[in-house]
Amino acid sequence: MRLISPHTIISILVNDQDEALRFYIDTLGLEKRSDISFGPNLRLLTVAPKGQQKPELALAKPDVPLYGESYVNELRGHQEQKLASIFVTDDCQKSYAQLAERGVTFISTPTKQLYGVEAVFLDPYGNAFSLLETSQGIRTLFKNIFVRTAA
Repeated sequence: MRLISPHTIISILVNDQDEALRFYIDTLGLEKRSDISFGPNLRLLTVAPKGQQKPELALAKPDVPLYGESYVNELRGHQEQKLASIFVTDDCQKSYAQLAERGVTFISTPTKQLYGVEAVFLDPYGNAFSLLETSQGIRTLFKNIFVRTAA
């Protein structure tokens, strides 16, 4: 028995779920997977790259009355300090150009690293994502665990 199973959902904090859905679908090219309302201010909304089964990104609007404003503000304050997720692409420069043309804000341009070529972008809420074209060695090492691209 596995103690921990593979990721199913990764939560991404957003202020407006409908606006976030438009960004992730129209701008990044992901597709909507789930949209379930459990009551006022409680909605499960997930997206993922086309053809990818898991994980899905949950566009989560924090429930301020439940968690308290100070805790929610603390969570939001950490968004730009870490990568929310990594999107793998076959051509980082090309994907960068396409996403930049669609209005995506990049905090770093495609840069050669030991593990490949990487650019980092933000969603409208400050969540940082890596756009990564892996080097051949890394691709071989992790061939069975990569997920699809955002572009």
